[in-house]
Amino acid sequence: MTWVGWALLSAAFAGATAVLAKVGVEGVNSHFATALRTTVILMITWAIALAFAPRASLVLPGRRTLVFLALSAVATGLSWVCYFRALQLGEASRVAPIDKLSVVFAIVLAAVFLRERVTLQTLVGAALIVAGSLVIAWKAT
Repeated sequence: MTWVGWALLSAAFAGATAVLAKVGVEGVNSHFATALRTTVILMITWAIALAFAPRASLVLPGRRTLVFLALSAVATGLSWVCYFRALQLGEASRVAPIDKLSVVFAIVLAAVFLRERVTLQTLVGAALIVAGSLVIAWKAT
């Protein structure tokens, strides 16, 4: 499968996450719910890594890689804590589009820190993501 297929699966699972998590945080502290979810994710990801990763690839990476993976983990954890709290306070159909503004943040951060090229097509797409997120999130009540 190509990266597009994996990305579409990721999007589908992320969409399901919003609905499932909204139900899951009802009547539970959002931080505790995030910790429970993370524990399940930890078990699943280790099972997948041990089952499918070639044994030779299961070696501790270098210091730089570890630092950036750790920073990524911190960012992920903080994102999940904020996302679960937002789901507890708001409607999943309004929280999820705002969360998807992460695409725009990723474009900006990749341009600044990774020197990735930003084209007119990228700018228009990012603007449409922002506009769509805002239209959906701030629907009339």
